[in-house]
Amino acid sequence: MRIVVQRVKQASVEIDGRVKSAVNQGLLVLLGIEEADDETDVNWLVAKLVNLRIFDDSNGVMNRSVLDIEGEVLVVSQFTLHASTRKGNRPSYIKAARPEQAIPLYEYFCKQTENLLGKSVQTGEFGAMMQVSLVNDGPVTILIDSKIKE
Repeated sequence: MRIVVQRVKQASVEIDGRVKSAVNQGLLVLLGIEEADDETDVNWLVAKLVNLRIFDDSNGVMNRSVLDIEGEVLVVSQFTLHASTRKGNRPSYIKAARPEQAIPLYEYFCKQTENLLGKSVQTGEFGAMMQVSLVNDGPVTILIDSKIKE
């Protein structure tokens, strides 16, 4: 399981020209789920996500988490995070989980994030063509993979 975490001033998801979800200060999380993933990956990633110290403290040092600042979180599913580009120029998505596995894990990820944050999480729509807009704060963008825990 991979996430791309972006510290944002604001972010939103549009589907068919309508805003489905939007957040202000907090995190935009792009979530990629692969066949080898399960709830263990979700639990580890969510704990890492909500406690990731990437917001400035009073001294301008990245020392506060989204939990500390009471920020908002927007989670968007993105199977393309598991693209393989080893052969040729067209990415292969063979490692990406099929919807019957990915949807329950995506929903579990969102629910676990809500549980640890103590507030609702905004979402995209699994499988939809979405337009994601954001104002990246910093910019700060971090990639975390549950299979690489060292």
